[in-house]
Amino acid sequence: MKNDVVEIGIRGVMPTPNGCALFLGSDAKTFVIYVEASIGHAISMIVNEVRKERPLTHDLIGHMFGGFGVSLERIIINDVDNGTFYARIILKMENELGTKITEVDSRPSDAIVLALQAGKPMYANRLVMDSVDDVTEVLKKLMNQEGGEEPPEF
Repeated sequence: MKNDVVEIGIRGVMPTPNGCALFLGSDAKTFVIYVEASIGHAISMIVNEVRKERPLTHDLIGHMFGGFGVSLERIIINDVDNGTFYARIILKMENELGTKITEVDSRPSDAIVLALQAGKPMYANRLVMDSVDDVTEVLKKLMNQEGGEEPPEF
């Protein structure tokens, strides 16, 4: 798996007129995925460690995983087609019957929220990384305009 994927992190989350721009990447390359405003807000809350009064939908899913003894192992942004990204959530369950690994299809935005909540790694398929535009310089310019600093590495 190590040669087929690249570990990625959140580089920035910025509002847009129709939602949020989610900047993801590695040291070598940054790319952007556009997500719904609510997902962008959820990611920002996790990144900024905002305490929530009540669980949000992604919190509920994480609690359900824990209740059933399921752990999120990692997520992989595995494909992009005409600007639409696809992801897989890798789940693990261990019990007296053994270990079961399951892959679940997901929107990358949902997978990212769950991975951030669980503190688990996020990856992008190397073919995805090779096919997306590098927006590292764009993000730097946006961060400078906003008067912000480089986002922390996750």
